[in-house]
Amino acid sequence: MSTPTITSPKNARVQAAVKLRRRKHRANQQRTLVDGIREIRRAFQGGARLAELFVCPPLCGTEESEQLCEQAIRMSAPIYEVTTAVFEKLAFGDRAEGVVAVIDSPGHTLSEIALPHQPLVAVVEAVEKPGNLGAVIRSADSAGISAVIAADAQTDLHNPGTIRASLGTVFTMPVAAAASSDVLAWLRNNNLAICAARVAEGPVYTEIDWTRPTAIVLGTETSGLGETWHAADITPVQLPMCGTADSLNVAATAAVLFYEALRQRGQKVLDC
Repeated sequence: MSTPTITSPKNARVQAAVKLRRRKHRANQQRTLVDGIREIRRAFQGGARLAELFVCPPLCGTEESEQLCEQAIRMSAPIYEVTTAVFEKLAFGDRAEGVVAVIDSPGHTLSEIALPHQPLVAVVEAVEKPGNLGAVIRSADSAGISAVIAADAQTDLHNPGTIRASLGTVFTMPVAAAASSDVLAWLRNNNLAICAARVAEGPVYTEIDWTRPTAIVLGTETSGLGETWHAADITPVQLPMCGTADSLNVAATAAVLFYEALRQRGQKVLDC
């Protein structure tokens, strides 16, 4: 098949794609930008619809990139060859794999999440940095967490930085975004025990029974959790802080809690 070639960074399609780095344009277009072979393939795996694919032939010499292009052809999506200068305009990260995709952003609501038996849900409130949100999702995927919910999100789930930090697992994990009050009501309706990570408050995380259907709620290291998470039915939990720092990065805290829950539930890595 004949593939159109784009040689100008000022091309209208290129300009529309570049705008997707900004949240308001992702919301307006209902699309997002995915940079990298692994991330694009996981978007496909998660059922995302490919809107268009930009390919830079001088950078696409791998078998993986050829397979990705063949998959895009089967999906009947427009494919555009671009020059190196155009690709540098499109590429979000510092990897040069030669492919950037525009996909339609799938909607993610609480009602779409189907919880398994004995679920373990992660809630991340008001996280501002896409890299932190993506890292939490990546750890959740690795530790077998049932779902990740962004409460009162300050960054969206399909920020290119979130996609990159999650290694594309944001497309394959059950995820949703909602107001904190709605998230709390949803957790209660699903009969989950709620444990909120706090600094120097509550039992140490190893003393919590994580084998129950449970929600792990995390806030930012700067401001912590909002008032929504101070209800009587919410158990505070802490990680020991033995040094000068008074808090951990939210992604680091999440990983510690997720893997303690995995340990208590007796799951072996090879069984996941």
